[in-house]
Amino acid sequence: MCKAHIALALLSLALALQLHAATDASPADLVLHNGRVMTLDDDQPEASAVAVRAGVIVAVGEQSEVESLIGDQTRVIDLAGRSLIPGLIEGHGHFLGLGESLMTLDLRDTRSFAELVEQVREAVESAAPGEWITGRGWHQENWTEEGGAVFDGVPAHAPLSAVSPDNPVFLIHASGHAAYANAVAMQMAGIAAGTPDPEGGEIVRDDQGEPTGFLRQAAQRPVRDLHATWLQGLGEDQRQARFQRQVELAAETALAHGITSFHDQGQRFEEIDRLVALDRAGGLPLRLYVAVIGETNADLDRRLPDYWQLAEGDSMLTVRSVKRHLDGALGTHGAWLLRPYADRPEASGLPQMSLADLRETAAIAFRHGFQLNTHAIGDRANREALDVYASIQRLAGDNELRWRIEHAQNLHPDDVPRFAELGVIASMQGIHATSDGPWVPIRLGEERARRKAYVWRSLLDADAVICNGTDVPVEPISPMASLHASVTREMANGERFFPEQRMNRMEALKSYTIHCAYAVFEEDRLGSIAVGKQADLVVLNGDLMAVSDDELAELEVDLTLVAGRVRFERAD
Repeated sequence: MCKAHIALALLSLALALQLHAATDASPADLVLHNGRVMTLDDDQPEASAVAVRAGVIVAVGEQSEVESLIGDQTRVIDLAGRSLIPGLIEGHGHFLGLGESLMTLDLRDTRSFAELVEQVREAVESAAPGEWITGRGWHQENWTEEGGAVFDGVPAHAPLSAVSPDNPVFLIHASGHAAYANAVAMQMAGIAAGTPDPEGGEIVRDDQGEPTGFLRQAAQRPVRDLHATWLQGLGEDQRQARFQRQVELAAETALAHGITSFHDQGQRFEEIDRLVALDRAGGLPLRLYVAVIGETNADLDRRLPDYWQLAEGDSMLTVRSVKRHLDGALGTHGAWLLRPYADRPEASGLPQMSLADLRETAAIAFRHGFQLNTHAIGDRANREALDVYASIQRLAGDNELRWRIEHAQNLHPDDVPRFAELGVIASMQGIHATSDGPWVPIRLGEERARRKAYVWRSLLDADAVICNGTDVPVEPISPMASLHASVTREMANGERFFPEQRMNRMEALKSYTIHCAYAVFEEDRLGSIAVGKQADLVVLNGDLMAVSDDELAELEVDLTLVAGRVRFERAD
């Protein structure tokens, strides 16, 4: 019997033990009552009380039906009319990246290049010479026009380099698919006027051919590698301390927003080793579903069997997917399109890997029983990924692969029904549509944007499964902001981005719970409030289904429970 089958058998045994616990008549450890319980269970859509024992839901019903399970040692939480929903699932994010972002410069709110430069100047004042200055979150479409030369919408690096003459600076674009580097960092990386563009990347240059500091896609890699080398030089103790701090910050932030499970896209083997050790020591306070990223096909084929892991017992860590990037981001002209960009007619995107490599990865993932999660934003990238998936699905026959396309932001109408036909999960982020909406028609043109951009309604009507999220730290982790975007498509300027493609509220809530659980084969234990399932629960301070659109985005999490244990409680 292969490791995958053994793991599934153990999971079945664990579920059987949970069911036994659910039928036990002894007192519950925890009862939550006197509220509106939105179960997302078709057999019992609503209730007013829930009982939990040993981290598992043992009763769901009216208050009178649950009272018999209250004993002397039972903790009773009065919901006082508040809403209780299943634990929210971040369907696409970067867990350690979230922690890292909370340890570096936050550039999301910069509204000009000058503001970015000022943040760097302040950071340099407290940095030692040679110490790296890093940050993330800037987006040129959020900046007001300034004087001076601009290249590809971004000013050249001179003001940035002037305030950081002794420190390498590396500032990642909001999308993660481009970055700014100052003169010191570029010199260290060997990026100069005569440096050729790497395959899959572009060094943006000024009118004299000099690098501006704006590095698109693969052109970032030399600077990223230098920064990684610097981190390696910190020593194992410092690296481990840094890792643990990333986990602490990411977990605290996620739990405060009602996130009980996090689909991490993804980690290299070295970081997975650290997560495995932390999980075995009981140090993960929420569920992590981790994809392997950044490894060669040869290493994947050799090492994947050793990394297969399904969470069971007290474990919070699952490893059973591989992540690949087929293209880049729309904002940085990296998304791979069937037709050229409207605002750059000489460009159709920057593929990040060959189709031959993707086909090889797909074969390896299939051979070892791993999911394949492919980053595809442009309509060409999505079509090519679906074609590769279709070839593997024919080999799988009736077995569900549940392979995923991450983002699926720009789809040709002919490819929309293929998601359901192939059983492919559309892993999309509601907040991206309203964040990107003001400039998407600039990139694609009005007609293409209307027909192809963030077509949630079209996918749902075609019976596709959508798993929602935020792509944190690309966007803030707030599920409420992403749910609001999903049901309103309302941008910051108050306009609605092609609102005919919006979800209704129940569809949006399912995309953050049961559908994300389904997307990782966990719908039998997570994603809804039902007897026998894990007690991952969230208490909101208002009614998700009754508040106004404006109030929806402002809902707050009062309590977050993972396996029946309170992991976050709002102070006020």
